Amino acid sequence: MESGSISSEVRLKVAQCFRTLSSSADHTDVFDALETLNSYLDDGAESCTAAEREEFRRTHYSRTLRVLVGQLQADWTHSLSAAQRSQLWDPLFLKGPPDQALLVLMEAVTQLRPSAGLDRLVSVTERFLQSGRLADLLWSFCLGSVPSDSAQLRETLLARLAALPDLTANRLHPNNRPLFTPQRFYPLLASEMLAALERTCRALRDGVDCSLTFIAQTLGKVCLQGHSGPVLAVMAPRLAVCTRSDMVWQRVSWKLLQDVPERCMESVLTGLLQAADSPDAFSRIAGNLVITNKKAQFVLTHKVLLLQYKYQTRVLRTVLGYLASDRDRRPLLIQVLRSVSQAWANPSAVKHTPQEQQLYVSKTLLLAASLLTDAELQELRSDLLQCLLGGLQSHLDSSAVGIRTLGMVVGECLSARMDLNGTKLKFEYDQNEETQELLSLMTPSVCPDRDPDRDPDRDPDRDPDRDRDPDPDRDRDPDPDPDRDPEVAAGSEATRESSQVKSVSQRSKSDPDSDLDSDDDLPPYDMSGDVEASRAAPPRYLRDCLEALISSDDSLRVELSLRAAESLVRRNVFAAKEISVQMTKVLLHMEDRFGISGFLVLRQAAMVALAAVDSVPVTQYLTTEFYSLNYSLRQRLDILEVLALAAQELSKPAADKDIAAASELTPYQSNSAASWRQEVEKRIQNKTKRISKGSAQPGAGAAPNRYAPVAGYFFFPLLRNYDKPEVTFDLLGSDHLVLGRLIHTLGLFMHLAVNAPIAAQMGAALLDFVWAVRYHADQTVRRGVLFAVCSVFLSMPSQALMMDLSQQLLETRTWLADVAEVDPDADCRNLAVQSLVLLDQNLKKQLQNPNGLSLES
Repeated sequence: MESGSISSEVRLKVAQCFRTLSSSADHTDVFDALETLNSYLDDGAESCTAAEREEFRRTHYSRTLRVLVGQLQADWTHSLSAAQRSQLWDPLFLKGPPDQALLVLMEAVTQLRPSAGLDRLVSVTERFLQSGRLADLLWSFCLGSVPSDSAQLRETLLARLAALPDLTANRLHPNNRPLFTPQRFYPLLASEMLAALERTCRALRDGVDCSLTFIAQTLGKVCLQGHSGPVLAVMAPRLAVCTRSDMVWQRVSWKLLQDVPERCMESVLTGLLQAADSPDAFSRIAGNLVITNKKAQFVLTHKVLLLQYKYQTRVLRTVLGYLASDRDRRPLLIQVLRSVSQAWANPSAVKHTPQEQQLYVSKTLLLAASLLTDAELQELRSDLLQCLLGGLQSHLDSSAVGIRTLGMVVGECLSARMDLNGTKLKFEYDQNEETQELLSLMTPSVCPDRDPDRDPDRDPDRDPDRDRDPDPDRDRDPDPDPDRDPEVAAGSEATRESSQVKSVSQRSKSDPDSDLDSDDDLPPYDMSGDVEASRAAPPRYLRDCLEALISSDDSLRVELSLRAAESLVRRNVFAAKEISVQMTKVLLHMEDRFGISGFLVLRQAAMVALAAVDSVPVTQYLTTEFYSLNYSLRQRLDILEVLALAAQELSKPAADKDIAAASELTPYQSNSAASWRQEVEKRIQNKTKRISKGSAQPGAGAAPNRYAPVAGYFFFPLLRNYDKPEVTFDLLGSDHLVLGRLIHTLGLFMHLAVNAPIAAQMGAALLDFVWAVRYHADQTVRRGVLFAVCSVFLSMPSQALMMDLSQQLLETRTWLADVAEVDPDADCRNLAVQSLVLLDQNLKKQLQNPNGLSLES
C-alpha cells in the first residue's frame, strides 16, 4: 500500500511538471518545474525520499527526457541563459540512468533536422561522453542495477553504442564533432570499458559479485563491426600490464573473453592477436580460453593458421607461442603441427592455393617445428618425414619458381631440425627477403634479414677481426707515392735485390750439399702478367665454324667457333642461308662437353641469328622438331625461346643491322664504308646557311616489318599435334611447364603481329587453342592463357574481333570476370582485369565508330 501511494504521488508531481513545461507562459513556473524534476536525480535533495527517486528513475525518467526534447522550440527554452542551462537542463541528461539518457539522446540526434535545438542536444551528448557516463553505464550493468533491463533493451543499447560514430556522421555531416569520429570515440570507449573493469576488480576484492556479460557483448559488437584495432590497441597493453602480477585482473580478463558472444569471438581474438606484443602477454590475457571455448579453439588452431593468410609473422609467433607456453595447451600445438604439415604436403593445395598462402603455411610449419621439444620431435618424426618427402616433391614439381624455392627452404630447415642421421638437405636457390625470413624462423635469435649458415660474411657472431689480413701491407708497394724520386726508387729496388741475394747465399752456406752453380740461386722472374699464346685462331669462314662444331675434339677450337658463330652468321648472310638448317640442327643438339663459359647464351644467340637471317627454313625446322620424339624438355624450351627472340628481332626496324638488299646480293659487306648518299647529304648540310634550325635529331625513319610476312611460319605449325601425347612428351599431361611456355610464346607471336594482314586469322586460332585449357590446374598455364587473350585483344583489329569472334566474346567476358574474382593467383586476377579493360575498350571503340559495324550486326 505504501509503494502504491509513493508511485501515485510521484506520478502526479511529474504530470504537473509536464503540464507546466508544455503550456505555462510564466518562466518562473517553468524553472520551478525543472528544479522539481532535477530533485529526483539529486541524491542529497531533501524534497523527496530515496523511494521516490527510485520510482522516478525507473518509471518516469525516459518520458521526462522526451518531453524536454519536444520543448526544444518553446520560448522558455530559448530564454535560458548558459548558467541556467547548465544547472537546470543539462543535469537532467547527465545525472539520470545513463542507458536511458543515451537512448533518448541518440534517438533525438538521428531524428531532428539541423537547428539550434539539435546543436544543443549534440553538445549535451558530447558532455555525456566526456564526463565518464559510458563507464557509469557499463558499471550499472556489471552490478545488475539497471532499472528496466531486458534482452531487447540490451540489443538496442548495444547497437546505438557500437554505431554512435556512424549515426552522428549521417546526421551531422559535414559539421560532425571531433569526439564523434571513429578515431576518437572507440579509444574513448575502450578507456571507459577499462574503467568499468577496474571498478569490477575493486568490487570483487570487497566481496561483491559482478557480471561482465554486457561489457563482453559491447567489446564483441564493436570488434564485429570492424573496430577491433583502435579498441584493442588501448585495452590490450593495459590488460597485459594489469594481469602480470594481479590474479584478480587475470580472472576478470579471462571471464571477459569467455563471455564474448560466439559470433563475435573471431573478431575479438584476431584483434587481440594483432594488439598483443608477445605470446606471454596474450597468454595472460586469454588464459586457457583455447581449451574451454570451442570457437576460440577453431579460430586459433585452424582458421588463423590455415584458412587465412593476411596476418604478419608476429601474429603466427603469438599464436604458436601461446599454445606452447602451457603444459595443458601443448597437445594443441602438436595437433596444429600435424594439420599444417598435411596442408603443406598436399599436392592439390600446392596447385590450387595462392603462393602467398603457401608462404604463410610454410612459416607456420617452421615456427611450430622450432617450438617442439626433443621428445615431441621424436613423437612426430614419422609425420614430419612424410611431410618432407611428399611435400618437397610436390613443390619441386611446380612450374612456379617461388613455390619451388619455398619447397627447398622448408626442406632444408626440416631436415636440419629432424637431424636425419646427421645428413642435411642442401639446395641452390637465389636468396631474397622471403628465404631469409624463412631460414630465420628456425633460429629466432638470428635477425630475419641475415642467415649465418648461407652467408658467412654476415654472421652476427663472427669476430670482425678474425678474417682481417694480419698484414694488410704485405702485398702493397711500400712506397705508393706516384711522385717519388726515381733514384730513390731505384735505390730501394737495389737494396731489396741485395737482401734477396744475401738470403740465398746464407741458405747455400747452411746447406753444404746444395749445388752452388744451380739456377735456383737466382731470383725468380715475375711471370704473373704473361698470357699463354693461343694455339688456335677463331674461324673466319662459316663452314669452318660449322665443321669445328661438328667434329672437333679441341675444346679451345670449339669454344672459339661457338663465340664467333653469331657474328659470322650476321656478316655472311649469303653463306648462312646455304647451311642455316644444318647449323641450327647442330646447335640444337650440341652439348656443353668442355664446360664453356656462357655456353647456353652463345648457342642461343647463334640460333637466333640463323632464324632471323633465314627465317622460313629455320622456323619450319624448329617448329617441326618441337613435336618430334627423343627431345628433352630443355631442348623444347630452347626451341620456343629461340623462336620468340627471333620474332622480336624481326619485328624491330633493322637500323643497325643492315640485313637488307645489299646483304642479299653480296656474301660479305664492309661496315667501314659510308653510304655515298649520307656523305652527299652531310656536305650539303655543312654548306647550307639557315637563319634558324629545328630539331637536330632526325625523326624515326620508316622501315618494313620483317616479321609480318613470316608470322604464319612462326605461329601455325606450333598449333599442330599439341593434343597427341608421345612417348617422351605429354603436353596436356605432366609437361605443363612446356605447355605454359608454348602458350606464352604464341601470345608473343600474336602481339608482334599487330597490323599484320594475318593477325585476324592468328587471333581466332589462338583463342580456339587456349579455350580448352583456360581452367588448367597449373598457374603458369593459366597466366599464359590470359596473356594470350590480352595479346589477341591488343593486336586483332576491332572490326575483325566483332565480326569473326562475336559468338565467343560474351562467353569470354564471363570467364574473364570469373577469373578476376575467384582465381587464387594474383597475377591471373590482374591479367584478367586487364583483358576485360581491353575487351571493353575495343567494343566501345567499334560501337562508337560510325564507319564500323551497326548494332544490329
